Amino acid sequence: MNPLYLASGSPRRRELLTQIGVPFTVTTAPIDETPLPGESAEAYVERLALAKAEAGLANLAGPAVVLGADTAVVLDGRILGKPENREHALAMLAELAGREHQVLTAVALSDGSRSLSLCVSSNVRFRPISTAEAQRYWTSGEPADKAGGYAIQGLGAVFVTGLEGSYSAVVGLPLSETADMLAQFGIACWQVPALCQR
Repeated sequence: MNPLYLASGSPRRRELLTQIGVPFTVTTAPIDETPLPGESAEAYVERLALAKAEAGLANLAGPAVVLGADTAVVLDGRILGKPENREHALAMLAELAGREHQVLTAVALSDGSRSLSLCVSSNVRFRPISTAEAQRYWTSGEPADKAGGYAIQGLGAVFVTGLEGSYSAVVGLPLSETADMLAQFGIACWQVPALCQR
């Protein structure tokens, strides 16, 4: 079985892979994340996930499987990236407030001879958010490096009134689909000593 590498600096993705008992090593995969002209949000996240997996693989010497992933918050067909500053974050929260938006997470695996990728779409509904609340949320520091300016697994959970789809995908990695893809590369979940002995 080839070792698994995670081409991501996201602590959330590390936690999610650990949650399902998959051992891995983190590798760096800096890529250009600029959307292409006319590129759909789905095509964008899938392209980036694959680019991260391939960039991670290029850094390694021996046989390996590399996992890349990318998440985008999408409102009215527009990708809401990470906030550039306080004003940008507050504007995004104001747009998301009281509405439903899409969260797209793409996952890609590559071992150099073959690659697999998929995109998972989830719908998230927010309650209304007052300006004062949005300002308090910004001062917490949480929105600064998050797509769409919020974290469903953190303080931002208080804004969420509904979710249709995969909670783990909204956090950053759709676990059911990822486990299926890993199995196709011979990488099993639940690799913890107590379970392996049974």
